[in-house]
Amino acid sequence: MGTIFRRDFLAFYRTPVGYVFAGAFLTLAGLIFYLYNLQNLSGDLLGFLSQMTLMSMLLCPLLSMRLLCEERQKGTEQLPLTAPVSLAGVITGKYLAAACVMLITILLSNVYTLIIAIYGRVYFGEWLVGYLGFTLQSLSFLALDLLVSCFAKNQMTGAIAGFAANFFLWMVDLLAAHVPMAWLSAALSFVSLYDRYEPFLLGQLSPACVVFFLSFIAVCLVGAVRVLDARRFSEGGGR
Repeated sequence: MGTIFRRDFLAFYRTPVGYVFAGAFLTLAGLIFYLYNLQNLSGDLLGFLSQMTLMSMLLCPLLSMRLLCEERQKGTEQLPLTAPVSLAGVITGKYLAAACVMLITILLSNVYTLIIAIYGRVYFGEWLVGYLGFTLQSLSFLALDLLVSCFAKNQMTGAIAGFAANFFLWMVDLLAAHVPMAWLSAALSFVSLYDRYEPFLLGQLSPACVVFFLSFIAVCLVGAVRVLDARRFSEGGGR
């Protein structure tokens, strides 16, 4: 798993992908910061993070699309599938590589927090809870995109499918409000990543939501392992 992690993590920065992701993320975050905070002379950090949710949803597929789709597109998919590493190790290593790129970029976005701190006041508890929620939600989108990319044949379709899946989960709480069947409405509300993020935006540390995000990530990774295992078996690549 360590080898897979190092290879994929370094690949993000040996190609433009990691830089494009970080550049787009920080540029859009800067635009949001200017429109929401600077123009309104607001020191509302949690409000700033709430505005970045849409940006995270849009950009996560940029990271996930190369983890599996690139190898499938180049015809080198069998190399990790037949490596002396379990499929769980392959998927975990790839996910952690993309997650580290995500975490580094989120850490860099704290330059805007620093600006708020210089000209206003930032409460440590508010910062910790807000960024924890934003990070968990972003990592959940990333895990979902990795699962979705298992079904894509190339990077473009992987990115589009990832965005579609992210958008559905981002909007699912609105769908739940208009579903007449109570059980279906409750189920849709339960899986809403936006609803699970709301307590953090209110400055509340919700253990239940933390567990949900971590469980959601685990389920997506296990699902990706099962999909690849089924594909390896069907293509006669099982060991």
